[in-house]
Amino acid sequence: MLLEIHPEHPEPRKIRRAVAALEAGEIIAYPTDTVYGLGCDLLNKAAIERLYQLKGMPKSQALALVCVDLGDIARYAMVDNPVY
Repeated sequence: MLLEIHPEHPEPRKIRRAVAALEAGEIIAYPTDTVYGLGCDLLNKAAIERLYQLKGMPKSQALALVCVDLGDIARYAMVDNPVY
């Protein structure tokens, strides 16, 4: 399914559909500043397994984590003050 979301005026029902897909363990594609990224729910092990398989990456290779803002990083990682 292709779900186009306007970058300046996103429709709430489309955002809810994308969130529902993530909550259901689906993989989504989203635009970045250069290409498209693939993403899933960080806390869903099956989705992460599917993401590694889809990308053809070894599990030893780290995945990127997208956070709302810098304050959100502490929920998922321990970061020293100089790095933060």
